Amino acid sequence: MAIYRQPGAQLSPRGECSFRVWAPLKHKVTLLLPEHNKMHDMRQDADGYWEVNVPGIKPGTLYYYVLDDNGRRPDPASRWQPEGVHGPSAVTDPYSFTFTDNQWKGMALENMIIYELHTGTFTPEGTFEAITGRLPALQNLGITAIEIMPAAQFSGTRNWGYDGVYPFALQNTYGGIDDLKKLVNTAHQMGMAVILDVVYNHQGPEGNYFKYFGPYFTDRYKTPWGSAINFDDAWSDAVRNFYIANALMWLDDFHIDGLRLDAVHAYWDSSAMHFVQELTTAVKELEHRTGKKKVVIGEIDMNNPRYIMPAANGGYGLDAQWIDEFHHALHSYLTGETNGYYEDFGKLELLAKSYRDAYVYTGEYSQHRKRKFGLPPEHRPYSQFVAFIQNHDQVGNRMLGERLSTLVPFEALKLSAAALLLSPFVPLLFMGEEYGEKHPFLYFAAYENQALVTAVREGRKNEFAAFHTGGEAPDPMSPDTFTASKLSWDTESPGNAALLGCYRYLIKLRKERPALQCHDRNGTRVHPVINERLLIIEREYDDQDRLMIILNFGKEAAAYHPAITHTLYKIFDSAHLHWGGPGAIAQDEVQAGGEITIQPLSAIVYEMKRPG
Repeated sequence: MAIYRQPGAQLSPRGECSFRVWAPLKHKVTLLLPEHNKMHDMRQDADGYWEVNVPGIKPGTLYYYVLDDNGRRPDPASRWQPEGVHGPSAVTDPYSFTFTDNQWKGMALENMIIYELHTGTFTPEGTFEAITGRLPALQNLGITAIEIMPAAQFSGTRNWGYDGVYPFALQNTYGGIDDLKKLVNTAHQMGMAVILDVVYNHQGPEGNYFKYFGPYFTDRYKTPWGSAINFDDAWSDAVRNFYIANALMWLDDFHIDGLRLDAVHAYWDSSAMHFVQELTTAVKELEHRTGKKKVVIGEIDMNNPRYIMPAANGGYGLDAQWIDEFHHALHSYLTGETNGYYEDFGKLELLAKSYRDAYVYTGEYSQHRKRKFGLPPEHRPYSQFVAFIQNHDQVGNRMLGERLSTLVPFEALKLSAAALLLSPFVPLLFMGEEYGEKHPFLYFAAYENQALVTAVREGRKNEFAAFHTGGEAPDPMSPDTFTASKLSWDTESPGNAALLGCYRYLIKLRKERPALQCHDRNGTRVHPVINERLLIIEREYDDQDRLMIILNFGKEAAAYHPAITHTLYKIFDSAHLHWGGPGAIAQDEVQAGGEITIQPLSAIVYEMKRPG
């Protein structure tokens, strides 16, 4: 079993604190305690770590590192930055919170219904404590796992979180360590898992002092967001240790159930053991040691099944990956958008292919990429793919941050919900989706450096060029942009209440029907698309439970003549008045040779039973 050294300040119960920092190329590193006006020389080991043990340290003690007697720097592995990214680091108390979730053993991916949220905009308060207060509403919806967008310390008070610069420290405006632990503890008591989004492909641009300590970055590769992390160049062993230790801290010390790895395709690594494989191996060892299920999910812009294959089969061992292409196929068809990367989509058959294969492109030529793309994910169960109809990227990377609720008719929202929640994939909802939130989710930040502010504004404009030909993007640095992105929590308006009820019903149906819980490839049959508007999917479990799902993506009513020997009994119709629809016209019971009439932009579920 590999041992990963935890960097940073480690406080013992008796008040002695071990300070450890990696700076292999420095000749001298000194610990500075500014409140005590004391300095402590540190000793370097053979691996480039500097360390000193200091007695009589209390939680909250501020400290810096002085490198080669030149300036003072915060700790790259700081657990707390009370004065922001440029201020001193602070010692934290790892024993101040007592978990009461001993009976919790984690959750398997196939049981997850994930809800992605951003701490700062999910509630008016924008804190971990406020999320805890909203957990009952998510439990009532049927959510079984929340996914928190990155919460590592970033510059300023407003950010999506992907520009964090202290991976071990929580954003100080969100709350303290105990607040997140309480959130996790409460979620577990309510039967909900917690996933944390982490960023291991780059560090943010402001308050990033890593380069002063050592070769955390490499110029061998480039990323769109900044210097690439050094996973395979000289001195990379300690860098790999740094990020794996970070992952283990969240999963072990905070009892987090899983990690979502941002943009794994930007983990540049040519090592014999890829960083992702080393990370997932370490997580499996933690899982074995604690007896608690842990999951690692990757966001990967590569249709490469190697990432989710077991290490024993030559893979990297991720438990699952996001599949953007399911979203792209559905979104493009419903909205008619074919600009940017949507140029590869726009046909209903591509959504059908996603239901069959998970990936849409499995070796075909991609017009957007100007090359052949992808491989078939053969023999991988549907439970290894996280699907969604909205998420922070697909909403927030639009110039105006429009949610699907402002782009398509109300009936299409229910159709989309059914397309997702009745799919064989692990479903992910984006906060507010369940009641049709109208507030946008925009890109926002709060940098201090004016050159950086200008660069970000220009960069966003360039990014939107492929999707928008006119108009002005909201200023990402304006507090108003951040405020406009907060949820309204308007769940009482008639349309919103009906949509919320529809989501609750579909989630309940997913949990109760064995056919909808089957993630084996042979448990889902996708029919050929009919007239470029009807998509028929059959879900079954060992012939004990069989369902027929009919999705009409057309703008007119459609007739369908199922080739069946069973009798069909309707159990859901999104057009029903109960769900705020125009009224159900589909037959409640259909015999062999019968016809089904389907309202436009609607979803129907039939139970299939043998006669007699």
